[in-house]
Amino acid sequence: MQSAMSKLTKKYQATVPKIVRKKLGLSAGDIIAFEIDDDIIKLRKARPIDIEFSSALVPTLSEWESQNDEAAYDDL
Repeated sequence: MQSAMSKLTKKYQATVPKIVRKKLGLSAGDIIAFEIDDDIIKLRKARPIDIEFSSALVPTLSEWESQNDEAAYDDL
């Protein structure tokens, strides 16, 4: 089994290590998906159905787009 690590920035961003990008066939601009099961997180390349679902969901979340929400959740 191989492993790889990446450090989080102050904005909670991380670089996907080359070994992971190669294994998943990732390129710049690709979308990744996280599968969460308790304390186990799996990273994978997003499938078209993932992207379609996310795109359909976004318009329903407009109630959380206020400046108050931005201020309240800015540090999460």
